[in-house]
Amino acid sequence: MDADPFFAGEGDVDAARAVVRAAADAELFLCPGDRHLFTDSSLPSYDEQSAMRVHHRVLGFLDRVE
Repeated sequence: MDADPFFAGEGDVDAARAVVRAAADAELFLCPGDRHLFTDSSLPSYDEQSAMRVHHRVLGFLDRVE
């Protein structure tokens, strides 16, 4: 998530953006929010709507991989 303190606060988001700029075919998707591990349904930080977006994006990516 875009305001996850483990991601945004440690400079990881800047590093991820640099990788996207350097790669020929890369995209960075950030969900709004500040939860860490938001895709883990066993945790209180779980966000079903955002987790489903991630799920669909991963499946879309895998469909494009040969």
